[in-house]
Amino acid sequence: MSGTWAGDRLRRLREVWRVYDATVWDRWLAVVSTGLAFVPALSIMSVQFGDLSGRPADAFQIVLILAQTVPLAVRTRWPAACLAINGTAFAIHETLGYPMQFGTVTVYIALYSAGAHQERFRRVIAAAASAAYVVLCAAAVLLGSPVLQSEFLVFYLLFAACWLGGAFVRGQRLQEAGRRRLAAEAAAAAERARIARELHDVVTHHVTAIVVQADATQFVATSPERVATALSTIGGAGRRALAELRYLLDVLEATGESATPVVGNVRDLVERARSGGQPIELVEDGDRPPLPVGVGLAVYRVVQEGLTNAVKYAEGRPTTVRIGCRDDRVEVEVTNAPAAVPVGARSGLSGGRGLAGLRDRIGALGGALAAGEQPDGGFRVSASIPVGGAE
Repeated sequence: MSGTWAGDRLRRLREVWRVYDATVWDRWLAVVSTGLAFVPALSIMSVQFGDLSGRPADAFQIVLILAQTVPLAVRTRWPAACLAINGTAFAIHETLGYPMQFGTVTVYIALYSAGAHQERFRRVIAAAASAAYVVLCAAAVLLGSPVLQSEFLVFYLLFAACWLGGAFVRGQRLQEAGRRRLAAEAAAAAERARIARELHDVVTHHVTAIVVQADATQFVATSPERVATALSTIGGAGRRALAELRYLLDVLEATGESATPVVGNVRDLVERARSGGQPIELVEDGDRPPLPVGVGLAVYRVVQEGLTNAVKYAEGRPTTVRIGCRDDRVEVEVTNAPAAVPVGARSGLSGGRGLAGLRDRIGALGGALAAGEQPDGGFRVSASIPVGGAE
């Protein structure tokens, strides 16, 4: 129970933190640090470098304290400037031997901020800061500091640790940004591939139907009724192709929408192919449960691809479409009888863009696609897809 409460509190704090820009929090940090710098009880928590003392508090010390706390307001926007002003004020404050003040601890924050947020000339700034530290140590020794050289080394390691801590956080932030960029690029590539598959399915199926009907019309020119039927089929296929292409173009112009055009059901698909003269038998084994959009579209595309190949390479030959559910999987199969087309002329069936895209689509859903020549010379396309898609 306590763990859940702590997790909720942490999430709320993150949400509150993200509401405001980093510069807003930096300003509040500067204000709070300035206020705490003048709390006498906190002076024991200050940074005392060189153990120089003897100068009483005066107005100039207040200026130096403000020069250390106020620059924190720009620590993420101009980290190098923040470190330069803060570090210079800190060095003057310590070499003059002013009394301890809590504001001196901000030098750690300035070093961390430079390591975490400085984008350019990082090595130059690190070298300049190290050189400035050497000068500070020399000044402290010349002014009679009783501190041993080993203590100066410890201070340097502490300051360096603050810088390196910021550099580590910066590296993690850059890696996360890189991962997000790669994820966005992968998502964009997947979306482009999905749209390409949809375009292929739309163009191949409908244009094939139009071409087949147009070619057949010349042989039935003496039968006005058959010509009218063929022209009606051509017009319907063209209108459906335009509707689906218009949807895909809308998706390309929109954002955050999946490229899944509105399609009809399998029975309508079969009826349209029948009206074009292709003898098709539809066999449905039992009732199918409601399918997710992606699974339903995959089933539709398998049947569409199979019928397109049947019309192209086995025109007028019997074709069977079987759809059923077994063990929480949708089984789809399209088989056509042998055609008077040489096998070599149909070699593209097993490696064409349509079947390759269909394999990718079904594979993404956790299913499998098989396609190839049958022993009797026919061709078969079958797929097995989990009812719920890939978990």
